[in-house]
Amino acid sequence: MSERTGRPQNREHDERFVGPLDVTTWTTPAGKQVAGAHERLARRIGSHGALIVSLAGGMLLTASATYLTTRIYDAVSGDDGIEAVDRPILERAKRMRSPELDDAAAVIARAFGPVGLPIAALAVAGGLSIRQRSRTPLLLTAVAGAGSLLLTLGGKDMVGRHRPPRRDAIAPYETSPSFPSGHTLNTTTLAGVIAYLLVLQQRRNLPQVTTIGAAVATSITVGLSRVLLGAHWFTDVLVGWVTGSGWLSLLITSHRLYLTTVGNSDDR
Repeated sequence: MSERTGRPQNREHDERFVGPLDVTTWTTPAGKQVAGAHERLARRIGSHGALIVSLAGGMLLTASATYLTTRIYDAVSGDDGIEAVDRPILERAKRMRSPELDDAAAVIARAFGPVGLPIAALAVAGGLSIRQRSRTPLLLTAVAGAGSLLLTLGGKDMVGRHRPPRRDAIAPYETSPSFPSGHTLNTTTLAGVIAYLLVLQQRRNLPQVTTIGAAVATSITVGLSRVLLGAHWFTDVLVGWVTGSGWLSLLITSHRLYLTTVGNSDDR
C-alpha cells in the first residue's frame, strides 16, 4: 500500500514510475514543502487549476532566468569573450560539409521547424489524452510549446544578435535574430516533454531508456545541424539547450506535483 495515499502500489497499472522512481515521491524538505503547498492550492481551485498556476509560475521563473542569461551574455560576449569559440567551431563545421550531410541537415531543419515539430508533438499528446481520457498531456504539451516560443522570441528581441554571414551559411538563409536557436530550444522542450509523457506509459526499463535517449539524441542532432548549416553560432545552440532543459525541468516538476495531488487512480 502507498503510505501517502493508501492505494495499492501496482506497477503494471501505475503511470507514476520512471524506472524505479515514483515521480510523486518527494524526498527533500523543499520538495515536500512545495508538494504540500500544491496540494493545499488544489483543494481550493482544483487539481487542473493548481497545475495551471504551477505552469504559469514556472514560465515566469524561466523567463526571468532567460532575461538574466541575456544580460550576462551581453556582458561577456565579444571577440575576447564567449563569442571567441563560435568562429572556430563554425569553421570546423564548414569543413565537415558534404552534399549528403547538408541535405540531411536541411531536412532536419524543416522537420523540426516552428510548424512541423509543434504539430507532431500536439498529435502525440492528443493521442495520449484520448488514451488516458485526460486533457493533461495535451495541456502540458501546449504550454511547453507556447513557453518555448515566448522564450525564443524574448531572447531574440533582447539580444538581437546577427546570424553567421551568408558566405558561411547554406541556403535558404534566415533573417531573424540568431540568439537563441529556436529550433534547438523548441526541440529540447517538446521532444523532452513528449518523451516524459511516453515514459510514464511504459512499464519496462529498456523502452524508457530508449525513449529518453531518443529525445536527447534528437535535441543534440537538431542543435548541431543548425551550426552545420551556418544558421546559428554554437553559443546560440548552447543557450537553446540550457534554456530548453530548464523550462522542461519546470514542466516536469509541475506535472509531478499534479500527479502527487490527484493520485494514481483519481480522474485526471
